[in-house]
Amino acid sequence: MADTVPGKAWKVVFCGTAVNLCLGILYAWSVWTKALIDVKKAGQLITEGPAVGWTYLTNAEAATPFSLCVIIFALLMIPGGRIQDKAGPKVGAITGGLFLAVGCIIAGLMKSYAGLVIGFGIFGGIGMGIGYAAPTPAALSWFGPHKRGLIAGLVVGGYGGAALYIGPLASYLIATGGVTYSWIFLGIFFAAVVILAGSQLSKAPAGYVAPAAPVKAGVAPAKAAGTIIDWAPSEIFKTWQFFALVIMFIGTTQSGLLVIANAAPILATAAKGSPFLMANTWILVSWGGLVNALGRVGTGMYSDKIGRDNAYTINCLVSAGALFLLATIIASGNIFLLFLAVGIAYWQYGGGLALMPAYTADFFGPKNLGMNYGLVFIGWGLGFFMTRLAGTIKDITGTLTWAFILSAIVLIIAVVVSRVTKRPMHGTE
Repeated sequence: MADTVPGKAWKVVFCGTAVNLCLGILYAWSVWTKALIDVKKAGQLITEGPAVGWTYLTNAEAATPFSLCVIIFALLMIPGGRIQDKAGPKVGAITGGLFLAVGCIIAGLMKSYAGLVIGFGIFGGIGMGIGYAAPTPAALSWFGPHKRGLIAGLVVGGYGGAALYIGPLASYLIATGGVTYSWIFLGIFFAAVVILAGSQLSKAPAGYVAPAAPVKAGVAPAKAAGTIIDWAPSEIFKTWQFFALVIMFIGTTQSGLLVIANAAPILATAAKGSPFLMANTWILVSWGGLVNALGRVGTGMYSDKIGRDNAYTINCLVSAGALFLLATIIASGNIFLLFLAVGIAYWQYGGGLALMPAYTADFFGPKNLGMNYGLVFIGWGLGFFMTRLAGTIKDITGTLTWAFILSAIVLIIAVVVSRVTKRPMHGTE
């Protein structure tokens, strides 16, 4: 069979990417924290500047809405996956996107720490969980196992790449209209995009058979790396491999979220000799967004070639090395090395979000991927612990050094888990 798919399949891929380009506001969070954090003035009313009317936050307080958003996002992926599997991706994408849009507007109007917790942390987390569960399973339903890494990378690449435009856009909106204005503007914008793009999502119709990988003349077809059995959500809990995937997800997530949540402050610290970079810390956020997106597509592509385990191992070990060196790089003020190290962390994190849905489909089949991946996605939410712990470490020690070291160690442990984990065999195989 020729390795071709209907045009509708690619429309679903790119509309799914568009939805994720809105949901990915999470990765630009540090742009707002930069305008609100002042440990010495925490709790005091801000009387001038773009954040006038808001109150100053500590590092730990600023990490709370972000961390809450992450854990709710992860928990809502389970019902979000159920919605995708039963009601279809249109319902999930539009519902989730509108929750996020309303949350942004609430955060802007309340002008408070509570508003950020409710609007961004709770409503944003609900919206991301329901919305993010829809595009990837829908897109993967149109393609065969040999393209799972690539397609997952393209769709989730939108979520990672969101910071590429939201970072500078939010900085511009904050500078020209203020913190409140930035939240309201983005809320309205997101609502419009998710309605338009979400309405184009659909799963492959019943009876559709995804094209097989092309086979060269005289060469035997490659043995499928994934299962041919579609596991029910209730069945995957009976395998230890499910829990191994959750642990692997925690590993790849915690290091990425640590760097993402602190990107702008990291650059502000390292670039003290450069007034331009100190005033435009969104540049590192946008750089991270670009590499995050490229890491998803790139890792997805080479995982289809060299295998998921090898791709996971390479990404995590290189990122662990960068994290061990990151504190020294920040102290040196070497901007090139800083962008390189942060880029490695973003690539690894983005790659993990392309690998994990592909792993889940390989292990448990594509039919119930929405719900099954939602369950595995719990690991992504649990990865928030490092971000919250890092805020406390920084409040106590004044730096993130120990957070970087601990994060690197967790990555190494996750690699060990990946090397001993192979797909489970279903009773009917």
